[in-house]
Amino acid sequence: MRGIYPGTFDPITNGHLDIIKRATRIVDSLVVAVGHNTEKVRTFGLDARLDMVRSSVTDCPNVEVVSFSTLLVEAAREYQADVIIRGLRAISDYEHEVQMAIMNRTLDPDIDTIIMVSSKEYSFISSSMIKEIASFGGDISPFVPESVLKYFDQLI
Repeated sequence: MRGIYPGTFDPITNGHLDIIKRATRIVDSLVVAVGHNTEKVRTFGLDARLDMVRSSVTDCPNVEVVSFSTLLVEAAREYQADVIIRGLRAISDYEHEVQMAIMNRTLDPDIDTIIMVSSKEYSFISSSMIKEIASFGGDISPFVPESVLKYFDQLI
């Protein structure tokens, strides 16, 4: 079984990485798809986000990192994914994730969604919060892979 884990990953966090590593125990191979979300303003360009994700998953041999700018179900078809992997941090995310899962299933009934609940130690981490902490000079090293820190040095 092949999975696809989509996100903007602006930046990738330890929470994202936890979902990726746990998902690789469920699927034979995982495509981490760095996408364009029209509702989000991104801090990092596509190339930087791809590099951040790739440098964070070097110890995951069954993970492929790609970009996409289509509907998720189209990307899932392109990369021959059987399932979409989504992470759920809090109950406040639940309604949105269920709506997306139902819409994706309506668009392509052959692609299921697996919603994975965040590990408790990562449930409070979001890319937005990390960027805010960094903008005030706070230490973000507990929340992102070490390879991501250099990208924040470039923002200052």
